[in-house]
Order: sequence, then C-alpha cells, then structure tokens
Amino acid sequence: MNELLARAALFSAIEGAHTFWSREIYSNSALYVYERLMNNGYDSIKYEKLIAELKANPGEQVIAKVTEHNARLITPLDSDWPGQVNDLAAPPIALVVKGNITALHMPSLAIVGTRNPTSYGARIAGDFAAGFADREWGIVSGGAYGIDSYAHKGALIAEGTTVAVIASGIDVNYPAGNARLFAEICETGAMVTEFMPGHKALPSRFLTRNRLIAALSKATLVVEAAFRSGSLRTARDAAELLRPVMAIPGPINSPQSEGCHRLIGERAAEIVTSVADAVEFVGVNQ
Repeated sequence: MNELLARAALFSAIEGAHTFWSREIYSNSALYVYERLMNNGYDSIKYEKLIAELKANPGEQVIAKVTEHNARLITPLDSDWPGQVNDLAAPPIALVVKGNITALHMPSLAIVGTRNPTSYGARIAGDFAAGFADREWGIVSGGAYGIDSYAHKGALIAEGTTVAVIASGIDVNYPAGNARLFAEICETGAMVTEFMPGHKALPSRFLTRNRLIAALSKATLVVEAAFRSGSLRTARDAAELLRPVMAIPGPINSPQSEGCHRLIGERAAEIVTSVADAVEFVGVNQ
C-alpha cells in the first residue's frame, strides 16, 4: 500500500465533497487515513460500511476500472493535478479525467445557466464562449442541456478548448442526448468527474459538481438562471473562492433571468453586457 493506492481506494469509497474525510486526508495523508480506518483507528461501528467498501475495492482495482473507460485517475501526487481545486473547503480526493488533461491548466471561464434557455440566452452563451476561446481561454461548464451545451458548442465552433464537469461516472452519458457533444469535447478538451464509473447523476452530485466548475475556473459567468437555479450555487461557490462572478441581464419579465437579476441586485455579480465588458472585468490579455 502507498499514497496513490490509498487515495484511489478512498476516492472509490467516499462520496465527493465530504468535508470531514477531505480535511482528514489533506491534513494528514491518504495512507494515514486508510491505515487508520483499516486498523479501527476511527469508530469501527460508525464506519463499518466504509471499511467494508475499502476492503472490497483496493486501489489497484479502482485504477484499473477507471482505465477501462479510456480515462485517468489523477491525484495531488500527479504533475497534471489542477492545483486550483485545492482552494475548496473540501478538495477532491482524486479526479477522473478523459480527454486532453492539459485543458485543466488553461485560464478558464465557467459559463453556467438554465437548462431551458431563451434564444437570447443560447446566443449569448455561445458568443461569450467563442469570445473567450478566441483569447485562448478555456470554457468550463457542466455538460447539461441548455446554457451548458451552448457554451461548450460555442467554444468548439471557435476551435477553442472546453471542459465538461459531470455529475456522474465518466462512462455515464448524462444527459444521453449529449453523448456526441461529449465525444467532441474530448477531442481537444476534457471531461472531469469526482465519481467512479457506473455512478449515476443524483441531485446531490450536481451540487458537488457545481463547486468543481467554480474551482477549475478563474471567473464565472451566469447567463440565464431562474430565481432558485443551481447556477446561483455555482456563482456563490466562485465568490467563496474569491473568484470574479458576472451575470448577464435579461428582460425584467423573463423568469429565466430572475436569478441573474438577483445576483446583480445583491451585488453578488458584476453586470456585463458584452464580451468586451467581461474581458475587461476579469483582466484577459487581449
């Protein structure tokens, strides 16, 4: 057993964004936590299920399972590890990456928003993605229908690089209708997840994914979002990381823009109305 294999085993057994275990691992080491668990150093009754999962899924097996899907398991031990995610309160134990791993090291803009955009929002997402791609920035989004998809496509049309952070295993195309888009993304960019192959997208996992979108990006742009949209959580995650947050205004009677107007009204986001505005705000070299 070594640090890599311990991390792999713990990654498989512990759900992403688990504050206690993440802090234990980063404060000590994965090997320390693994061995303490296996030697009943933690409450063996409370963590009986976790210990059983560690015994059933050794690190070598976890790495092999990821590799079967043409992906890589990376950890902070790797030179390819995106160090910006270490700013999170609960940094990932590991990440599964498929595609061009160097995409994780580009300066990137997160573009997020509703799954049910207006034609206005769809166009804006694509235009901003292309505008930043033209300036050699990557585009990070969540691979969902709606604003996410239009952002990914805008970057690809501009021959740029985009990263899809998904809320399921790397082998689970969610949503299924975006399977072709995911394949195109991986040609020049990457797909990233904090979950093992086979894991389905669950509501709680979208929140885990959202914080990762914010952490992988230098700034976040909310294009269209309802008043209680999950995209607002991504914006708040970015703000907690002290990363710039921007929002696109829309018609005052549009439900799809209520979340953006809320962020702007609460001074939680900078209002931007053009790519030039956003470029100036985040300090992109033109």
